[in-house]
Formats: sequence, C-alpha cells, structure tokens
Amino acid sequence: MRYLEIEGARLSVIGLGTWQFGSREWGYGDAFASITAPAIVRRARELGVTFFDTAEVYGLGRSERILGSALDGHRDGAFLATKLMPVLPLPRIVDWRARASAARLAVQTIDLYQLHWPNPLVPPRTTMRGMRRLIDAGLVRHVGVSNYSLQGWRVAERALGRPVPSNQVRFSLVQPGPRWDLVPYARERGRIVVAYSPLAQGLLAGHVGADADGHLPAVRRMNPLYRARALRLVQPVLAALHEVADAHGATPAQVSLAWLIGQGNVVAIPGASSIAQLEENVAAAALELSGEEQERLTRAADRFQASLRA
Repeated sequence: MRYLEIEGARLSVIGLGTWQFGSREWGYGDAFASITAPAIVRRARELGVTFFDTAEVYGLGRSERILGSALDGHRDGAFLATKLMPVLPLPRIVDWRARASAARLAVQTIDLYQLHWPNPLVPPRTTMRGMRRLIDAGLVRHVGVSNYSLQGWRVAERALGRPVPSNQVRFSLVQPGPRWDLVPYARERGRIVVAYSPLAQGLLAGHVGADADGHLPAVRRMNPLYRARALRLVQPVLAALHEVADAHGATPAQVSLAWLIGQGNVVAIPGASSIAQLEENVAAAALELSGEEQERLTRAADRFQASLRA
C-alpha cells in the first residue's frame, strides 16, 4: 500500500467507500450488510487500507453503524470519514448531526467530517462556525468538503479559518474534470482530492450490463453513463484501458485506479461487493503506469468528454 501524509494523517491512496453498506439502491441485501460488508472492512485493514468513507445518508445511518461495528478491534491506524447532508446546516444542527454520526461510528472523534454538498441558502461562514466548534470541542479532527468547486473550496477554507484538507468529488477516467483545477490546487497547497465513483459505478471495471439475474442496480439505471449513447462513445476509453491492462497483467479496474492516484494528491475510494473485488482494488496501489500510459489514457478521457458534449 502507498500512503499520503496530509495534516498529520496517514491516508492509504486506495480507500474503501461504503455507500453500498446497508443501502437498498445497490440491491445487495441483508446478508451482504450483516456478513460480507464487515468481512470486507476487516480484510481492508489487513491489506493496509486506512481511509474509510461513509455518510449519514447512506442507508440512513446504517452504513455508519456497519462500518463502526466492523472496525471494532481493528481501529488502530484507521481514518474514518463521514459526511453531513447539509439540510439547514446551522451550527446547532451541525453539532447534533455530528454527535449522531460519532455515536453510530462508535468513536469519540470523527477523523474527517465533510459537508456532503454545498448549501446555496446557508452562508459558508454560518456552517463553518458550527464546524469550528466541533474541532474546538474535540469531536472532529478535520473538516472536509464534498462536491465543491475550486472556488467553493477556497471560500470554505476562508470561512473555517483553517485548512480544509480534502474535497471529495466524482472523479474517474470518464469524469476527469477535477484534474484540471482541483488536483493542481491540492498539490500546491498540500491538500487531497478524494475520488468517489472512481470506477464510474463499475463501468470502468466492465460492469456494463445487467447482473446474472437480469437486474441493473438502481444507481446505474439513474447514471447517464449507462445510457446507450454514452456506452457507445466510451468504447475507445475501454479499449485503451484493456490494452494498458494487458501490458501490465492487470485488470481495467486496476489501471483506472492507478491513473487516478498517479495524478498525485488523490485518494480513490472504490466500493467493493466482495473480498475478491476489494483485493483487486487494493492491488492497484502497487501498479505504476508510465508517463506515456498516463497520457494515453488522459487523451482518451478528454476525447470521450468532448464527444459527450458534441
């Protein structure tokens, strides 16, 4: 495993996203939540994963509970990140929701507490006043943002009055926009970009069609990348992925993750439906692409984005 040192925290460049833990929209069921998900978390710790990401909205708190329970006895060195859904994020509400998340995670202190989305109605200075109080009270170590533009990230830092070390955004080969502005900012300022949906909800791992039962999870049915036109236009990206993967004896998913973390100051947080998938994802941390391979994939990604906009 490779790690980034940010604001005194040691973060694995491949983390574990836990949206699917307890969330009905993925269709994994109760057996996954009660048996498979905890086993995935424990195996992740064995493999050196330190960064675990969840949110209060995932399964309406169930993901936090599953993660907190699974890490019981395996918490040493783990870095827990969760997210506040900013519906009326006034200071008292921020405090109340943070304490509820900490209780579900079974921790005294949340390592990274992130605003899940910007709120267009509540000024950042108001929300960040509540976040500052959480830090001062020792309930939160670091404050992060999610789905913020570069300008919004900067505004959040000014409002907090201290570094906001992370911005969690949708970032992958088929949604590569953050590499133009957020990643350079992170490199220049000692911050990190946390890449969620780094495999585009399975598209970059080859999960294009329905499952064995003929079902497409609800999250993919709602994803525009799974519509017929996008699936046709993405084929050159997938072809480039397969060629680079074959050259390394790797999988397309591993190459996709290696491209992301190869940007620098990026932590990717793929989910996992099995221990085997987790192990495949974690192995990407050891895969180093050449400069030419990085550039080839970047060109394919940019052409795909241009063709989508045409």
